[in-house]
Amino acid sequence: MKATVNPRYEYLRDWIENLPLLFEDGGEILYRKRNFIKVFQLDNGLVLNVKRFHKPRFLNRIIYTFFVKSKAFRSYYHTLRIFEKGFCAAEAVGYVEIKEGGLLSDSYYVSLQCCNVREIREYYFGPLAGNENLIDAFARYSAALHDAGIYHLDYSPGNILIRNDRASGEYTFILVDVNRMKFMSVGPEKGCRNFARLFGDDDIYKRIGAVYSQSRKNVFDKDRGVGLILKYKNRFLRKKAQKARLKRLFKC
Repeated sequence: MKATVNPRYEYLRDWIENLPLLFEDGGEILYRKRNFIKVFQLDNGLVLNVKRFHKPRFLNRIIYTFFVKSKAFRSYYHTLRIFEKGFCAAEAVGYVEIKEGGLLSDSYYVSLQCCNVREIREYYFGPLAGNENLIDAFARYSAALHDAGIYHLDYSPGNILIRNDRASGEYTFILVDVNRMKFMSVGPEKGCRNFARLFGDDDIYKRIGAVYSQSRKNVFDKDRGVGLILKYKNRFLRKKAQKARLKRLFKC
């Protein structure tokens, strides 16, 4: 077993090294599908979010052992890099990798539980009216993220959290589920494609496209930005509908 701990939380090393046992019997279940997430309230008041990744199949065990870093490893180091670039994510505490027969078996990622936040999914089908400030702030944030070379490959409603400072009216955006990311140059087309999974309302997409286009350092045409965002949104929805039809077909 390999346990890596953020130096800020070295005092939790014993707890993290015992995580495989603690996870079985303790914590509160937050999510359980392919991956399994639990929340742990420690005696010192710290609240930890622990994600146990789905055990890979045999071929993927070989890949994750010798060719590709594990999802837990990537979650940890991607988070550190996000902070280095001046953006927010659920703070990384540590990760654990377990091998069986020399191959990766189970992996766990530990972060601080984000409190007093909302998911951007709450606005997925919401109206533009009344949410203009949030939508504009999110578009500017996304532009800054892309200008910094941060590209979340699953930029979707459940992976972006919002914290609103009521006194100042300012929004803070927090990225989660960051194992699938790239750090690279993000051009206009690739940046616009990143919004495809987010909102259902064309008016929201149009506003995001306009503000995002004007906020990028390498300014590109507003109409082009709006057009690209709508293009990739509609393409994503068509593919999603096709998949749903195929699923229904094979169920018959």
